[in-house]
Amino acid sequence: MLVLSRKKNESIVINDDITIVVVEIRGDKVRLGVEAPKEVPVHRREVFDAIRRNEAKLTDDSKEQTKEV
Repeated sequence: MLVLSRKKNESIVINDDITIVVVEIRGDKVRLGVEAPKEVPVHRREVFDAIRRNEAKLTDDSKEQTKEV
């Protein structure tokens, strides 16, 4: 893992087309802005994990239905 230090209004760039900007720092919270192409999904980790769990469940359900036919 690459660990970087950034101050307010500083940014990092990923792969030429994704920019992460430190928008605000309040106590122990940091607000980040993400600039990315529309076709690149950007999610908080807990949302990403929920999407993956849901996709896995749908895949499992589909496999079960195929076995029953």
